[in-house]
This record gives sequence, structure tokens and C-alpha cells, in this order.
Amino acid sequence: MIEIPYQQLSEDALNGLIEEFINREGTDYGEHECSLEAKVSQLLRQLKQGDIVIAYDEESESCTIVQKTP
Repeated sequence: MIEIPYQQLSEDALNGLIEEFINREGTDYGEHECSLEAKVSQLLRQLKQGDIVIAYDEESESCTIVQKTP
């Protein structure tokens, strides 16, 4: 997989990727349900902090969001 810096994506492309990831993966946000906007904000913050990254898989020609490996 190739790491894609989130800064290289347009705002629309980045938001689309994040929203698609949320809808595809489903995520557990604890006892309280979060709005899509809150989930997007959380993932964007994690991208900016470097906790997660955008990974491009050449074989499937697709992107996903994954935990950054040390």
C-alpha cells in the first residue's frame, strides 16, 4: 500500500473518502451516537495528528483509511 498525504486531496475528495469510510466500516463511538459531521471531524483530526493515514492499494485501485504503523 502507498500512503497518500491527506493534503494532496481536494476538500471534497477528502470528505467523500472519510464519509465513505464511515459508512463502509461503521465505527463504535461508545454509548452515545455521533452525527456524521462529528465522525468526519474526529477522523480529520486523527489524519492531521498522524494517527491514521490514507492508504492506496494498487491491486484493487482503491483507497482506505488505516492506523499508521510505527
